Amino acid sequence: MKVVAYSIKPFEKEFLSKANQKKHDITLISNPLSVETAVFAEGKDAVVVFTNDDVSAPVIARLGALGIKYIATRSAGTDHIDRDAAAIYGIKIANVPHYSPEAIAEHAVAMAFALNRKLIKADGHSHHFNFSNDGLMGFNFNGKTVGLIGLGNTGLAVAAIFKGLGCRVIGYDLKFPEDSMGIEQVTLPYLYANADIISLHAPLTPATKHLINSNTIQQMKDGVMLINTSRGALLNTADAIQGLRNGKIGYLGLDVYEFEKGLFFEDHHGDAVKDNLLEQLMQFDNVLVTPHQAYLTREAMQGIATQTIKNLDQWQENKCVGNACVCAKACRATQTANLIIQQNGQAPHSQI
Repeated sequence: MKVVAYSIKPFEKEFLSKANQKKHDITLISNPLSVETAVFAEGKDAVVVFTNDDVSAPVIARLGALGIKYIATRSAGTDHIDRDAAAIYGIKIANVPHYSPEAIAEHAVAMAFALNRKLIKADGHSHHFNFSNDGLMGFNFNGKTVGLIGLGNTGLAVAAIFKGLGCRVIGYDLKFPEDSMGIEQVTLPYLYANADIISLHAPLTPATKHLINSNTIQQMKDGVMLINTSRGALLNTADAIQGLRNGKIGYLGLDVYEFEKGLFFEDHHGDAVKDNLLEQLMQFDNVLVTPHQAYLTREAMQGIATQTIKNLDQWQENKCVGNACVCAKACRATQTANLIIQQNGQAPHSQI
């Protein structure tokens, strides 16, 4: 199969090469997919994309005109792909349903540790030979209540770590797992009101966009710790900034950002004009922002590459990619369920 893979970073090449074993003719380019760069797909059968690529209807129309039959995304989430547009052009879509959930879980907990013990501030002081302990007070995680929104593979991996720290773990998911690992099933209002730490592990859908907003923030404990390693738009950034200003949010850890497209994964330190909301966030010393790197472990990268190549293998053999299929028709039932959920004001089950 002839393939062009967009938004390829240097560190990805070895993993894709190892997984591919020269089975497919894959052109790796660093350019993100857009209407302008879609031309690189000419003569190809498939494109491979990432979360910040533009896979909107106009781009898919261009790909369809070029004869593209398949789109494989190197991610679990598919909110960046217009699946209905793909269906119009008969383009099949596949994702990576799961890949080392421990990678994202460990990053989420690492952010919580760093925020609590003020490790960034302490390290900065120490590099200037300031070894004062002033302003570095933290708290014990043992005995604290952790609220998890979304109990898919990643949410469960996070729960296991916090349980090991002696935390009480409560969780919300429409499809609460049968093996709950001692997680207490609660409603969202209860979770907001009782959790000392809240970690987000839900997919981005119309129903979950801005799930964390001024209203839900007001329901939380004063000084709550909020961690988001899932999708940026689960959280209304402007409302979070207000929560930081009034002290409602005591700690904020973000590995994702609702306006990260065209910003994250690249070096923008020389830009004359910076993202205003991010600049406001950076003014708070109780905010930690990382550049969408929670997935970035060797184990996760190899898992992503292996599943991506497996999807191409299946398509080449005219087989369905099974659980990796995220075509519009296959997802119609989920979309309908999400619409019902949105109308009822509830968040959908995590698929992460």
